[in-house]
Amino acid sequence: MKLFNLEKFIKEKVTKRTESMFLDDIKFYESSLEEKTEDKSVLVIGGAGSIGSSFIRALLKYAPKSLVVVDTNENALAELTRDLRSRKELKVPDEYLTYPMDFSSPVFMKMFRHRKGFDIVANFSAHKHVRSEKDIYSVEALLQNNVIKAKALLELLKEYPPEEYFCVSTDKAANPVNIMGASKRIMEDLIFSYSEYFPVKTARFANVAFSNGSLPAGFLERLDKIQPITAPSDVKRYFVSPEESGQICLLASLLGNNREIFFPKLEEEAMMTFDKIAEELIRYRGFDIEYCDSEAEVVEKCAALKKRIIAMSDLENIKDSLKYPVYFSKSDTSGEKAFEEFYIEGENINLSRFTALGVIEVKEIPDREKVAKFTDELENMFEKEEIKKEDVVKFISDYLPSFKHIETGKGLDLKL
Repeated sequence: MKLFNLEKFIKEKVTKRTESMFLDDIKFYESSLEEKTEDKSVLVIGGAGSIGSSFIRALLKYAPKSLVVVDTNENALAELTRDLRSRKELKVPDEYLTYPMDFSSPVFMKMFRHRKGFDIVANFSAHKHVRSEKDIYSVEALLQNNVIKAKALLELLKEYPPEEYFCVSTDKAANPVNIMGASKRIMEDLIFSYSEYFPVKTARFANVAFSNGSLPAGFLERLDKIQPITAPSDVKRYFVSPEESGQICLLASLLGNNREIFFPKLEEEAMMTFDKIAEELIRYRGFDIEYCDSEAEVVEKCAALKKRIIAMSDLENIKDSLKYPVYFSKSDTSGEKAFEEFYIEGENINLSRFTALGVIEVKEIPDREKVAKFTDELENMFEKEEIKKEDVVKFISDYLPSFKHIETGKGLDLKL
């Protein structure tokens, strides 16, 4: 039986890097990373997700005194623990606890106060998908999590200020065209408005290859279930590996200065379209490709392929003769940007501090009153029954003039 190694595939076909792009930076700052983590208490919120768990794996190559992981996904927390304890290179502290709870819940606040805070706090809990934007209810859930709950957490941290606070932003925060990206840009203002109480840092990410819920991760699910694979052919994205995603966060959280934004230094030529990843994956799994002209055609042909495969007795020996149906098309959904960017005109960029990381430095402290007024009014808006999605878009645009929302009237839930 031929085993499929996702890590190997990502290195060979997606990032096209045999080693982490951050390896030189990690080696150079090894002693600083050890010093910053040794004997420290660490809280990781959203730690069972793709980026949060990768951060934990990067962190535990050092020696924190304690680690508390909070996530609403109880099953993922169980798997995280099994994974961490299965890796001999990691130093899981004696005081290691996972809690399946919401970071905005009363029981979380009770736990935090009982422990009198933590030295290092990293927050990975977020709505991260553009597809989270559908109607007013999905938009409210997104903004509740990425902005309103984030503010409540910052208020809690003021009681026992951490030595370091880190949370994840996104490349989509630079000149945002969707509500998720705009929420993260607002989140940057929000956390920086608390920078007088404790140091805050963040990172604008590239796509994490095959992260939970991502389109490439969906390709794996479709192949396993012998279901149609569809993808946009015109959307270019930068990609980092799961390992690299954790290392970005580690370097930014521990080595960054107050109010700095980190991003990976990637050349434009490194961008890939999703259809190319799908093609590489299908061929890597041993199939040829059959291109279809519509969703209806790809569904029909995939159903026929599944029936044929089920009837076969020796799939491995004849898989090369099978063609896997795909349908690739131009993107036509709301909030979809054709390209990625990590910074905007006017931001102070330093490309020399690190080998593989760029840093947006000297971010000014935002107008605290303006930020507080925005979050208060946002909460008040959601108390009104008649509020509409377009009202929220206008409200965000008034606060964030760089927000140029792309609305097509079509969301990803309407597509395969």
